[in-house]
Amino acid sequence: MRDYWKRIDTLVMGRKTWEVVAGQGGGPGMGSVHSYVFSRTLSRISRKGVTLVKDDAGEFVRALKQQPGKDICVFGGGDFARSLFAAGVIDEVGFNIQPVLLGSGVPMLLDPGRHVSLELMESRTIDGGCVYVTYKVGR
Repeated sequence: MRDYWKRIDTLVMGRKTWEVVAGQGGGPGMGSVHSYVFSRTLSRISRKGVTLVKDDAGEFVRALKQQPGKDICVFGGGDFARSLFAAGVIDEVGFNIQPVLLGSGVPMLLDPGRHVSLELMESRTIDGGCVYVTYKVGR
């Protein structure tokens, strides 16, 4: 994961993920990584390195991708990711598959309202019997 985080300088996430991250004492705290939190209900975020965004997430990320910098990571949240898939702004998907079977839970990704084809780029075993896979999102 160290290699992955070297490629990132921006995190984008929805309000629900932000509330979990902030509640656990987390936040950007990763040097040059800046976070954008998308919410229609929050009125402000007072943490250095975090910007509250009330604009359309797809359009904001599309504009963000045009700026110079490293890669952008969508952090957590199937609801939030669905809006970005629907807008066509996600280029790559990475999953860390944990060797645990759950009987229920929140789906990893929700229906984006369109067919999304994925092309396998990488698959490797990591610590704890986990498998990390990376897919390129087809257009």
